[in-house]
Amino acid sequence: MQRKINLLLLLFSLLGGGVAFVLGELLLDQRPYDLPSIVLVGIYFAIVALGVGLGCLLAEIISPKLNGLSWKQRYLGFSWKMLPLTLVLLFAVGSVMEFVYELNFGGVKPVKDVVMVIDDSGSMMQSDPGNSRYKAAESLVQRMDEDNKVAVVTFSQDATVVQPLIPLSSSANREQVTSVINSLQTTDGGTNISGALTEAMGVINSDNQSGRGAMVILLSDGFSQFDTETELTEYVNRGIAVNTIGLALDDPSGSALLQDIAATTGGQYYDVTNADLLGGVFQQIYDRLGDRTLLTERSDYTADSPYYAGVRILALLLVGTALGIGLGIVFDNRHLARSFGAGGAVSGLFAGLILEFGLDGHSFGDAMTRLLALLVLAAIIALFTFVIPVGEGRLSRKRGRSADAAAPSAGFPSPRRNRGSKGF
Repeated sequence: MQRKINLLLLLFSLLGGGVAFVLGELLLDQRPYDLPSIVLVGIYFAIVALGVGLGCLLAEIISPKLNGLSWKQRYLGFSWKMLPLTLVLLFAVGSVMEFVYELNFGGVKPVKDVVMVIDDSGSMMQSDPGNSRYKAAESLVQRMDEDNKVAVVTFSQDATVVQPLIPLSSSANREQVTSVINSLQTTDGGTNISGALTEAMGVINSDNQSGRGAMVILLSDGFSQFDTETELTEYVNRGIAVNTIGLALDDPSGSALLQDIAATTGGQYYDVTNADLLGGVFQQIYDRLGDRTLLTERSDYTADSPYYAGVRILALLLVGTALGIGLGIVFDNRHLARSFGAGGAVSGLFAGLILEFGLDGHSFGDAMTRLLALLVLAAIIALFTFVIPVGEGRLSRKRGRSADAAAPSAGFPSPRRNRGSKGF
């Protein structure tokens, strides 16, 4: 039993983690076949197991410093056969932990209803002369899932529900909402944000279906008198986020109000200087709708939840442990399984902390955070053999004994049992 490091294994493990990162990012970006998050995350971690596992296996084939020459001579074929088992193990652990992470506790409801609250006051003639806000809303409706419901509220001096909540399960309903939005136009009058949010809450309360959460997208270019402490009480109590968009806001008080509304309700504020960019902002808000996976930032009102933070960190700890034990199974070595497993637990803990505190909702930054987490995961596992000593020791003892028994003694024939007369 010795403490030792295979630097080639460390290098190949990092390279495997890098390749897994590229493949994983393609998976997250393309999301083939509209895979549910549970399956998607499971496949992501299976890819990680493939990259890191294959890298470690190739390194030990070239330079078997950890597992010994006897492994390479006798059990290499067995190791290749066991590699898929590690993929299945990581897929199972990742999927189960993603399932747990997506569970809603404490009355939390998945957000399915979206209320778009759109400013059509007179000032919009300057802020959005081309009515890009209506085009953005229409585009979003066309892209929303079939299990969503949508409503539209417009406001100037007064607020009006132009489209009550309607399910988008049929193309006819979707076309109806689109037609309503196409008929909207800028009016005269001021900016009554208070009345708009009151009408939006009325729309939400009109839906009697339990188990459905709601959120609001509020777009405005102005300012109005609004008491966030009292007028947002029901939003806060029910956990309904108001995502606000400030369009071409020159008055800092208007921007401050929209930021305050978003912060109070657990939503996000978006500052948009050009109305032509509204389509992308609407889509970004929708893409973050209830987005809660182990690999992305929590964008619902559980964003600051210590419970979900703990579940994510625990999930990565278990993923790392499973990856380490899986590598030990691949090499058919109980000492490596113990060392890699302990290293996996430590690396998974660090990877979980990196994801929990590093993800911020920006695509490039989040990708780099995931890359760092994967490299830390791969590196610590590879280096942990210097902390916990390793040596040769088969996991499959029966296989090891039969293999040893089958091997002839060096240069001598196997002794033959005399079946002749007993005692003579």
